[in-house]
Amino acid sequence: MNHTKGGLVIFTANSHPSSRELGKRIAERLGVELGKVQVYQEANRETRVQIQESVRGKDVFVIQTVSKDVNTTIMEMLIMVYACRTSCARSITGVLPYFPYSKQCKMRKRGSIVSKLIASMMCKAGLTHLITMDLHQKEIQGFFNIPVDNLRASPFLLQYIQEEIPDYRNAVIVAKSPASAKRAQSFAERLRLGIAVIHGEAQDAESDQVDGRHSPPTVKTTGAIHPSMEIPCKARKEFTCSTVRRCCLLTAEIQRCPSFVFPVLIPKEKPPITVVGDVGGRIAIIVDDIIDDVDSFVAAAETLKERGAYKIFVMATHGLLSSEAPRFIEESAIDEVVVTNTIPHELQKLQCPKIKTVDISMILSEAIRRIHNGESMSYLFRNIGVDD
Repeated sequence: MNHTKGGLVIFTANSHPSSRELGKRIAERLGVELGKVQVYQEANRETRVQIQESVRGKDVFVIQTVSKDVNTTIMEMLIMVYACRTSCARSITGVLPYFPYSKQCKMRKRGSIVSKLIASMMCKAGLTHLITMDLHQKEIQGFFNIPVDNLRASPFLLQYIQEEIPDYRNAVIVAKSPASAKRAQSFAERLRLGIAVIHGEAQDAESDQVDGRHSPPTVKTTGAIHPSMEIPCKARKEFTCSTVRRCCLLTAEIQRCPSFVFPVLIPKEKPPITVVGDVGGRIAIIVDDIIDDVDSFVAAAETLKERGAYKIFVMATHGLLSSEAPRFIEESAIDEVVVTNTIPHELQKLQCPKIKTVDISMILSEAIRRIHNGESMSYLFRNIGVDD
């Protein structure tokens, strides 16, 4: 049964066969067929897109899931959006359940904010609306000059906990670092469970060495004073630090004034790992938005096991599960990893039976239907916490 008005076309912009599964599920729920399009790589690795039906005056929705080759994924999306724009589509909405390069959304040393670049490229290609899910940082929405609907997967993960974990009432929601404590608190409040926070884990992405806050010198250094700037000892005592600083700036030869030095910075030390909260004899459910490099999750599971947790679950929206992640999960103390199908991970599931999948095609199809029919999107955000 078709639940939408006419003029709706849905394309999948991914050449990988397994990535078309999400697009098929969404199309089936909407009662339409996927649009006819060819996306492939030429011999020289250039991406070619051929739209095989008219999109003039229609609402086009381009569904794109991130494959292992993320850069090819982005180019496929951009080329298809631009092809629809030059074919006179009325509107072009991108459906990216996982927004690529979302981790690179802050300035680091002499790097760049790559997610801002990706947002600008998508808008320039012709995107008029974006549907995504659980952005790594909600502030990424401000990088776009088009409407962005950042959907949440938390209702589906909460439902999984209630239906698939029989004794979930004996569980505690765990944040593997203080940074994810708000998300854990949001889950715990709706499930009416306790919360625990693992403190002491190294936060390399937020360290002083990365963002440049170690710039001031950490040791006292002195330099020669220009003869014209020499101050008698008696008079020098009457000068304030600000006066000396101004004198230093007036003379290029002065590298450091002896009477003014920066305060010595005490280097940060990694505190011992501690668990704030009781997990003894409980089920530990670690929640996060992305699970990619599983080293931190494995370390958190070992810590929880030592503190008496008898079963450990990991719940995340986006299961990138790169490199040797399936093997590490299989050999770890983690009993189950639950992720959504925002990213295809069939191969990882074959390598590790502990990985389970939650389908979120329902909320994506409803978002597409409401945008196409001009209905309010507020229904999709009912009972959604700000910190989800």
